[in-house]
Amino acid sequence: TGTIASLIRQLEVQESQLRRIKSEKETLQKKLRERENQLQAMSAKFCSLREERKHEELMAMIEKENRSLRELVTEQESKLAEQNKLIGELQGTVSQLQAEVLTGRCRIQKQQRVQEAMQSQAETLQHKELQSRVALERLTTRFERYRSKIIQATFSVAGSKRPQAEVTDEEVLEAMQKIINERVEFHQLLKQNGTK
Repeated sequence: TGTIASLIRQLEVQESQLRRIKSEKETLQKKLRERENQLQAMSAKFCSLREERKHEELMAMIEKENRSLRELVTEQESKLAEQNKLIGELQGTVSQLQAEVLTGRCRIQKQQRVQEAMQSQAETLQHKELQSRVALERLTTRFERYRSKIIQATFSVAGSKRPQAEVTDEEVLEAMQKIINERVEFHQLLKQNGTK
């Protein structure tokens, strides 16, 4: 945006110089016409004069001034053409930069929308993670209670020895399997004896 503002200021300066040069050109052309009119008037006057030499000197001087004015007009026209070319280039540059700024703004807006969507997804995921942690803690608590009850039931059976340290899942499973096997054997023994 700063570059565009700078280019626009340069463009305004160039346009101001262009107007000044045009004004100078018109002034010089007006002077040239006045000189030519004077030259024609003086030529008409000098035609009647007999002093040919002075007339020639004066004509040479006027012609020299006219050449100088023509050269100056040509130089101003050349400068005017250069200024027009430079103004055209600056206008093209300004248009290109404005297009780039517009593209950049669109890209920034798109990135902001993507960032907002990602932020929303992140917040949703954080909420889900929190819910999952709460659910996991509940399941862990229920599992520990259930495990504690299984251990309590398994090792409270008559003949079982209460564990003195932390019991592993394999040890609990072995103790339960032992109880089940003993009950199956007892059940088979009762059946063999005819007892219901």
